[in-house]
Amino acid sequence: QVQLVESGGGLVQAGGSLRLSCAAFGRTFSNDAMGWFRQAPGKDREFVAAISYNGGTTYYADSVKGRFTISRDNAKNTVYLQMNSLKPEDTAVYYCAAGLYGLSRGDTRYSHWGQGTQVTVSS
Repeated sequence: QVQLVESGGGLVQAGGSLRLSCAAFGRTFSNDAMGWFRQAPGKDREFVAAISYNGGTTYYADSVKGRFTISRDNAKNTVYLQMNSLKPEDTAVYYCAAGLYGLSRGDTRYSHWGQGTQVTVSS
């Protein structure tokens, strides 16, 4: 059974940092593009960051560029999201996703999704 499991969320003060992890189970994800998305209460899910299958290309939403870094370790079947200089508007449930259809900012290009991890940034 293919499964993505996020961890690392929590409560942090504005200006702080968190590192999210997404571990993949069930098959190797070394050929998948991986992405992070988030959904705040009352808002649509939005793209945060994505990384190509070999880590050579990354995309970021303008709102997180320069503060967040996506990376992956294919030997561990894991993708990471390092979040620095966090702001209250970063508060959301963060989801990781995997897909074999190439690097994309669109959530429809990802076929596997985790259950999400809550990130709360206090002011």
